[in-house]
Amino acid sequence: MLEPPLLRGRDRYERVMEGRVDSLHDDALTHTVVLEDPDRALEATVVALPPPGYEIRTAALRPLRGAFDPAVVEAFASLAGTAMVGGLTRRVAAATGTGPGAALAVDAMIEAARLARQVTRMPREEAARAGSGDPLACWILDTTGWAAELPDSCFTYSAAGRALLGTRPVAVAAVPDLYSPRPGQRGVFERRKVARLERAGGRLRLFHSMHDNVHGFELRCEIDLASGRVVHAEHVTPRLPYAGICSEPQHRLAALVGEAVDAGLRKRIQASLGGPAGCAQLHDLTADLLKLLA
Repeated sequence: MLEPPLLRGRDRYERVMEGRVDSLHDDALTHTVVLEDPDRALEATVVALPPPGYEIRTAALRPLRGAFDPAVVEAFASLAGTAMVGGLTRRVAAATGTGPGAALAVDAMIEAARLARQVTRMPREEAARAGSGDPLACWILDTTGWAAELPDSCFTYSAAGRALLGTRPVAVAAVPDLYSPRPGQRGVFERRKVARLERAGGRLRLFHSMHDNVHGFELRCEIDLASGRVVHAEHVTPRLPYAGICSEPQHRLAALVGEAVDAGLRKRIQASLGGPAGCAQLHDLTADLLKLLA
């Protein structure tokens, strides 16, 4: 019988994340994350360099509700100088430890790092090409501004995705400010995520949504509690960065049906949902839901 620890003593658990990127410094960007669940709430503010470095200039954690170990707050600030690149989760977890609020602090930094992948700093005249609505122009801006991480990160940025540009109608969501935010601009990028676990009869219902300037995802899955297997998986995508190209891998979520919800599932979905044939956002949203079951 599947028994998620977060549902001990309750039938419903919900986590909400509100994030934004502000342009308050000449060279760095400010990433603010408010993360809350029934037990705790916090605000994390991370000032970091744009890609490719992502070096943290300052990091601050402010408890808003619930129990937090003061050492967690101090450790979060000590992350200044760390780069938000591979191995970040391990480094933050090692610094913050296992005291009250530590796990939520780690997740807040992960969300800040994800925000950092949404805005960069390029010459304004170059960024202005995003205002044309030309999908190829935006694709080139993306793969130039995030040259180290976007190629083959998903179907859209694979050779197969690139080959579809110009062969079908594609609607782009990007605007010049995401590539070259104006000095002092607040809310350059804004994101809201809601993750929910809920027991209903013999099933566990999972929900995860993400809405921001360029993405709109709403995932729903159901797990049979007795067998521990996924019996339903669907999602809608009211907004995609490249509607018409990003749409291609979205059918892959259905591959979850029949999967056993075990310790290896998060690794297995990398092959089915992620990689150059998949969708990075769909993979992350699904993996984060599965993480809540651990």
